[in-house]
Amino acid sequence: MIAVEEVVELLQALIRNGCVNDGSPDSGHEVRSVDTLAAYFGVGGEVVEPHPGRQSVVYRVPGHMPGAPTLIMLPHLDVVPVSPDGWSCDPFGGVVSDGYVWGRGAIDMLNLTAAMAAVFARYLTGELPPLPGDLVFAAVADEEAGGLLGAGWLVDHRPDLVAGDSLLTEIATPMVTSGGGVAVTVAEKGPWWTILRTRGTPGHASQPYATSNALTPLADAVARVAAAPTPVAISPEWARFVAGSGLAGDMISRLLDPDEVDGAIEDLAGDDIAMARWAHACTHLTIAPTVLRAGVKHNVIPDAGEGHLDIRLVPGQDGATVADHLRKVLGPDLLDQIAFTPGLEGLPNASPMEGPLWEAIGDAALAHTGSSQRLPMLIPVTTDARFFRQRGVTAYGVGLFDDRMSFGDMLSLFHGHDERVSVGSVERTTELLATTVERFGVRTATA
Repeated sequence: MIAVEEVVELLQALIRNGCVNDGSPDSGHEVRSVDTLAAYFGVGGEVVEPHPGRQSVVYRVPGHMPGAPTLIMLPHLDVVPVSPDGWSCDPFGGVVSDGYVWGRGAIDMLNLTAAMAAVFARYLTGELPPLPGDLVFAAVADEEAGGLLGAGWLVDHRPDLVAGDSLLTEIATPMVTSGGGVAVTVAEKGPWWTILRTRGTPGHASQPYATSNALTPLADAVARVAAAPTPVAISPEWARFVAGSGLAGDMISRLLDPDEVDGAIEDLAGDDIAMARWAHACTHLTIAPTVLRAGVKHNVIPDAGEGHLDIRLVPGQDGATVADHLRKVLGPDLLDQIAFTPGLEGLPNASPMEGPLWEAIGDAALAHTGSSQRLPMLIPVTTDARFFRQRGVTAYGVGLFDDRMSFGDMLSLFHGHDERVSVGSVERTTELLATTVERFGVRTATA
């Protein structure tokens, strides 16, 4: 049994480290949490540092059976920025109040980082015997900005450190329905981030007639893209999730019908806006304008403009889907005035729902909830799992929450104000992961 107080204390320390990743190479400072983990484990791991301060650390406990499958635990150490004015407490205080641990990263994903570390520590210290195959713990940098200085760097430059067959990572969500079982992330949308750039001619802003203002076409393009409906795609992963969601039969059928899904989402929004946003994201190409820059001074006509679009692909869509949509929405008049620069690009990815890790999760769900049901999740976010799925590794995200954390609660707190996780959820997730690892060992010993 792992004492929840131990896991909570580690979670608090990770929150207080404030490893904020704003997307720039000099942010993150994950070295702080690498040091915290070394102190927690009592020993340092293999540290990589592609950029000063951007550290990831890997530990490996060798297995006792040559050739047995390796299990990787892959948490990340960085968190997204905060707007402190929207918080009722210090975002990096890591306080425990009203049965919750409060702070940036409590849900995404330092709760899992602390739980995985606590489970791994039992094998690292020899408290628990080794698994048949190797057990790897890789706490990585930069996930919140695409992972190129973290997991992506590791698989490209040090694949020996993170070689394995199965992987546990994020995201963990509460079950959508009441009763037993767990939600398991098995697939995710692909990022297709795009930067729009425009050029103009500088001049005095007091004389705007017939000038070439870089901001004008950029603002028009962003407004058009934001307002336009986007293509729908109903993936097999979404269909499996909806079938097990517990929603009313009519709502299920409508959420699976490309011609009915938008109306179903509008109806869903009246009762549960968080679920409606999730349903929209999991069934549509999504485009969110996130950054708009132009101009240097109040009275100078801008000669350059830049807009960032966070675009996400549903399984079945690709870069051609994006290009076709933008052509239709912007039209030839705006297309001629805009240059498109790719940002982070990746296709949707998924893992099969079979094999020793899938079965081990079912075993753990049965032990801790009374049901082996595993509700497969397609998530609209991008995680480090994609680097490993591209190399044939089976990857899942799973956790176990108490009844203080609903699916809607989790969605609203993800990257939001007053992010927090209940102490009971930290305890249950740790127990679930511990059993999952133990059962993975049992199942691979006889494979």
